[in-house]
Amino acid sequence: MKTPTSKKLTVGRVIRWAVFLAVICCVPLIFGQNSYHMYLATLIGVYIICLMGLNLTLGYTGQISLGHAAFMGLGAYSVALMTLAGHSFWLALLVGTAISFVAGLLLGLPSLRVKHHYLALVTLGFGTVIYLLLSNEHEITGGFSGLPGVPRPHFFGIDLSSDIAFYFLVAGFLVLLTILGLWILNSRWGRAFKAIRENDMRAEMVGVSLLAYKLLAFAIGAAYAGIAGALLAPLMQFVDPTSFPVHESFWFLIMLIVGGSGRFEGAFIGAIVVMLLPQFLRSTQQLYFVIFSAITLLLLVFWPAGLAGLSDVFFRRVLKRAPPRLTK
Repeated sequence: MKTPTSKKLTVGRVIRWAVFLAVICCVPLIFGQNSYHMYLATLIGVYIICLMGLNLTLGYTGQISLGHAAFMGLGAYSVALMTLAGHSFWLALLVGTAISFVAGLLLGLPSLRVKHHYLALVTLGFGTVIYLLLSNEHEITGGFSGLPGVPRPHFFGIDLSSDIAFYFLVAGFLVLLTILGLWILNSRWGRAFKAIRENDMRAEMVGVSLLAYKLLAFAIGAAYAGIAGALLAPLMQFVDPTSFPVHESFWFLIMLIVGGSGRFEGAFIGAIVVMLLPQFLRSTQQLYFVIFSAITLLLLVFWPAGLAGLSDVFFRRVLKRAPPRLTK
């Protein structure tokens, strides 16, 4: 029997999804005439997908990862190499995602023995190795000359080469991966991830397999980044190692912290704010980095929950109600 509370939750969920889909559909109507704005909107969608994976690994499981740029690189180069060789984008997407997933499994193994900043160094080392391989294997990756001419895909005969069509492709992946992410975090897996984040020893005592769930968190997070990379390659239609440097993983970490680590909406807020802020601060030129660094430091010191946490204050103090939760 449904209670009034459950009905409210259902209505609230429907409203949130309606707003989410409406915003996605309105972007081409507003910015469709400007190719740069469409490119930026599509790039934000790609970064949100990558940040959802990082949030699963770091925000919900507490495993520090500085290798997500490398996972993106694996997905991007898989698609670039295979599509330039004449293979289907969809096959290349599956291969790139699988490679990233397996790499995440392997990278998750050290998390069973090392934690915190030691684990960060391990993942940082992995990112460095991948960057060096992409830079120096000229015969395969093209080195710093890169791989130009990456084609955009077709979907059941529909050409997705236009900016708006490719935007909707990325938006479709974003919606599907959002649904998948919410399902994971509201399932038994999600509860196990959060238990490990709070106290892995206690989680193990109540029957949570640290081996299985830590590896799963790394692998799924890496797969999300691999999909993001697979979409980034045809978006840019060019890949080279400079798109996946080690410091790019730090940018992903900053985006997540700004948005709100451990909050599902944090990936969306962080990517949108960090990517759009330079557009509003363009007139400040070099001062942009100073302003952005100051904002990040202020958030870390005074509001570590990120911008997603500020919405809780609005709900409690202004609307006088408990803030909605997307995950249990």
